[in-house]
Order: sequence, then structure tokens, then C-alpha cells
Amino acid sequence: MNGKKGGCIGINIPPATRAKLPEASKKSGGNGFSCKAWILSVWKFCKEDINRVLFSLKVGLAVLLVSLLILFEAPYEVFGTSIIWSILTVAIMFEYTVGATFNRGFNRALGSLLAGILAIVVAELALSAGRIAEPFIIGASIFLIGTVTSFIKQWPSCVPYEYGFRVILFTFCLIIVSGYRMGTPIKTSMDRLYSIAIGGFVAVIVNVLVFPMWAGEQLHKELVDSFTAVADSLEECVKKYLEDEGLEHPEFLKTVLDEFPDEPAYKKCRSTLNSAAKLESLASSAKWEPPHGRFQHFFYPWSEYVKVGAVLRYCAYEVMALHGVLHSEIQAPYNLRITFQSEIEDAASQAADLLRSLGRDICDMKRSIKHSLLKGVHSSTEKLQRAIDTHSYLLTTSINFEPPENTSKTLSRKLSLAFSSTPYEFSTQLLNLEMSNNNNNLEKDSNPTNQNNIPSGTELLPLPRTESYHETMRKQSRRLHSWPSREVSAFEEEGGPTTDFLPRMNALESTAALSLATFTSLLIEFVARVDHLVEAVEKLSEMAKFKHE
Repeated sequence: MNGKKGGCIGINIPPATRAKLPEASKKSGGNGFSCKAWILSVWKFCKEDINRVLFSLKVGLAVLLVSLLILFEAPYEVFGTSIIWSILTVAIMFEYTVGATFNRGFNRALGSLLAGILAIVVAELALSAGRIAEPFIIGASIFLIGTVTSFIKQWPSCVPYEYGFRVILFTFCLIIVSGYRMGTPIKTSMDRLYSIAIGGFVAVIVNVLVFPMWAGEQLHKELVDSFTAVADSLEECVKKYLEDEGLEHPEFLKTVLDEFPDEPAYKKCRSTLNSAAKLESLASSAKWEPPHGRFQHFFYPWSEYVKVGAVLRYCAYEVMALHGVLHSEIQAPYNLRITFQSEIEDAASQAADLLRSLGRDICDMKRSIKHSLLKGVHSSTEKLQRAIDTHSYLLTTSINFEPPENTSKTLSRKLSLAFSSTPYEFSTQLLNLEMSNNNNNLEKDSNPTNQNNIPSGTELLPLPRTESYHETMRKQSRRLHSWPSREVSAFEEEGGPTTDFLPRMNALESTAALSLATFTSLLIEFVARVDHLVEAVEKLSEMAKFKHE
């Protein structure tokens, strides 16, 4: 839909064309499935993380080993059909990491043991009560156990052991019911406990000895990658913010739906914000793991990794806020942004380097002194603050400037200055314009005494030539630096600029300039939060006994 001068609106509707089938659909006969594409997708999925393939092979190996107890005659004669519980135990208990397997195994073992003991007690009580009362006692015990376990597992402190209470429920029900029909509840309970123990032992041995996947290692790597992701996203955001706005940008809605394809670091930073549950799960599993690899002492402070991750997400929120300013509708002019370009780039670069240094220290498990890096970050941030304070009039210039009455020449000059696409030095231009307004008389160009009012040493840029408002606006090939965004035709329909229109333009200019103040304040707040991150990393390195560099 294209708006045209004169209020005419044309809607271009492309002619109907026949939809083209994807190449994959054509090769597979048009049914939407391609064997080759499916194989490539599976290969890509496996290539992303080879541990996925190893985990699948380990589960298959564990199930095969317990299945041999049924396939061979000798062990089957000993355990009978109860050995099927070994296969069930392996399938339920085998987890991706060693720590998660130990955790699941503990819940499985404790739940099965308690269920077996309860089943034996209830069965003996039911047998002593007589044949008539036996089914009623068994039924009441099943109802009671189901109610109590389902209630307790919802208690906040018992949530981590929810699987154990579930094991108690179904193990108790299966043992007590099958024992009632078979008439030997004690023998049934013991056989199934033996089978569960065999399955759990096989699952633990295979998971620990065959390509072990430690939750502690994954937690360590996940935290280090998060530091790098936040640092990369910060530098990427600042770099794009300081780019020339004359470059063409894709439609905002399409960019959001495509998840900003031109910003690869953005996705990693967003995944860092969503990593809280993953870090907590890995830390919970890592607590069950024995000393291994680089983590050679007991009671390793895995919970501190979660705390550091929380502080890092606290910093990542500011990066996402910077990203929101980058893609906001209200944008500061490019010639205003480059006024503080060196200070913004220096502060962002110093903060990103500090984040990467913290990530390297955690990765190498070393303690290094960060005083020089912290001093550089604070120094660059103070320079940015001083620059903002010194040139604060640039951020409120459109509010402070009042247009002289009946001076269309000054109006056209100011519009040309406000919408100029050439990156002049803003402070010099505004000084030039203010001086010309103070000498507001018709003989100022011919009166040489007026030149003495200009301070010596002040180099004035040549004022732009007087031109009409329409000529100025037609030179703007892109959208105006204001919000709501208005095209040239919209202003032309209003009959051109007037003195009543100038306050509205001043308000829009001031709002756009304050967008830069928002961006810089968020960057300064990010640096302030980095101080807390340094303290959290120092505490982790002390508790984890990192080596001094």
C-alpha cells in the first residue's frame, strides 16, 4: 500500500499465481515428506551434540544386559517373571547425566524399600484378620497410601523427592495385589526388590563407566558460555546502535517474527535469560555426583554456580533493554548519536572484556586480580557520564529554543539543522544558530561592528542557505526522526510549517533526543550491575578453591 500526494492511496494486489511446491515435496511425490531431508535433519541434530547419540547407545546397552537375564535359562529359573522389573527399572532410572541417574536411583531404591516393607506389614495384618476381612484391609491400605503419598509429594520441601513417593505408590499397589492373588506376599516382595536392585545396579554401572556425562561439567560449561553470550550481545547491540541510520532496515514486525536474523548474539543472550531452570536442574544433579575430573573435593559449591548465573541474568536484563531501545520507534538522530560514539564504544568494550575475563577465570578455574579491568570499566563509564553532563543541552535543545515571532528564515534554518543528514558537530551548529538569532536585524550582514560580538577563536560553520520547508523535506529520502513517523505528504497536506507547528516539532525532537539518554543510562546501569557480578565470581572462586594465577 503506497501513499501518494493528494490523499490518493493505491493498493497493489499481486496477481494470483500458482503456489509452488517445495523441492523436497516434489522429490517425494508431493506428499510433504522427503526421506533425504529427514536424514539430513537427523544428522544435523546428532552433530550438534554427540552426547545425544552416546546416551541412546548407553540406554540400549543397559536394557540389553538386563534382558539377558530373561533370555538365558539359568537366571530366569532363579528370578522367574519378576526379572521383568529389572528392565522397567533401567528404563525409568537411566538419565542423561550421572548425577541425575544417582538421584533417580536413590528415589527408586528408597521408594521400593519402603513400599516393600509396607506391603509385607499390611499383608501379614490382612492374613491375621481372616479371609473375609483381608480384601477390605488391603483396599483401605491402598486408598490410604495413595492419599498420603500424593499429598506429601506436593509439600514444598518434598518436591525434589516427588518421584520417590510415586515409586512408593505403584510399587506398594503392585506387590500387595499380586501377593494377595498368589498367596505369598513376602516372597513376591523379596523377588521384586532383588530385580529392582539388579536393574538399578546395571543402570549405574553403565552410566558411570561408559562415556560418563557429568552434570557438573555441563553446569560449568553452561555458565562460561553465558558470560560469552552476554558480552557478545552487548557489543553487537552497541555496534548496531551507532551504525549510520541511512542504511536500509527490514520491516520491524518481520524482524521480530524472524527473531532478528542479523543479530546472532541476541538469541544466545535470550537463552541466557531462560537458563535459570536448566542451571538449577544441573546443580541439583551435580550434588549427587562423586568427585570427578577437575572437581576433586567433596561438597563442591554447585549452588554458587546458580547464584552467579542469577547475577549474570540480572546484567543480561539490561542488555535486552538496550536491545529494545535499538529497535524502538523513537530514535535519536545519527548526528547526535555519533557525538558520544567514542565514549559509548569505550564503555561497552571495557565491560564486555571484563565479562569475558570473568568467564575465562571460571573456565580455567583460576583466581586473577581484576583491579585493572575494573578500573578501566569505571574510568570509561565516568568519561561517558561527563560527556553526557557536558553536552546535556543537546538532549534538551528543542525544549529550550523558542522560535522568534514572524521569522520564517530562522524557522527554515532550524528545520534544516534538525533534519540535516550530514553529521555536523551539533554544538557548533547550535552556537552558530544562537549567535545569528541574537543579532536579529536586517543590517547584521553589512554592519562590521556586529562581527566583534563573536568571541575570538570561534570558528563558525557556514549557515545553510535559506530554502522553503517543502524543499527541505523533499531532501529527506527516509522517514523523519520523530514518532509517530510522518511522511512528507502528511506535512504537505497540512499546508506547510507554521509557528503553531514548531512547538509540536520541538516536542518530537526532544523525545527523539531523550532516546539517546535512555540508551546511555542503561549502559551505565549495566556497568553498575557488573560490580555485583565480580563479587559473585570472587565468592565462587573462593568457595570452589580456584588456583591463584
